[in-house]
Amino acid sequence: MMGEKAAQPLRADAERSVRAILEAAERVLAEDPGASMEQIAVAAGVSRTTIHRRFAHRQALVEALATSAARQLAQAVDDGRPDTAPPLVAMHRITANVLQVKGAWAFALGLPEDPESEAAALQQDIARRCIAVLKRAQDAKLIDEAADLDWVRRVYYALIGESLHGDADGTDADTLAARIIDTLLHGAGPRP
Repeated sequence: MMGEKAAQPLRADAERSVRAILEAAERVLAEDPGASMEQIAVAAGVSRTTIHRRFAHRQALVEALATSAARQLAQAVDDGRPDTAPPLVAMHRITANVLQVKGAWAFALGLPEDPESEAAALQQDIARRCIAVLKRAQDAKLIDEAADLDWVRRVYYALIGESLHGDADGTDADTLAARIIDTLLHGAGPRP
């Protein structure tokens, strides 16, 4: 959570300040994981005392960063309508959304998770929801009925990771999502 003061909702200006701090922390820490709170404050355009007012210590800021990124990832999955859109449509939408979030929050989403954290709980829920979408795709005969869906999920995650770390030549998220889904469902072998 955000320091020890996370119990009360923030005013709109305080929310903007926290958002600016988290966005700056993502940029600064992605370049230099050892960056100081002061460097983050400068990048966010706020004073160091403003950061310390919102985050009691550096670890609280890092935890808030991880949680915020995981929430955005969960929202990206929700926005893909995993329970109501046709499975192939949901898979494409979710993949494109996830690529955008993971591209913007790579540092925060790459942090090791505290198994007791909200970020870890969100990641576990995302994995569960991914399996549910894959099950819907399996029921629609898009995935072999004998396929191990946890393995399919792991391959899907690996394809997303490689798309983000590979040389995508500025390819847009929709095109990358189409490649990922095509590779996941059809592999690299010749088409019948």
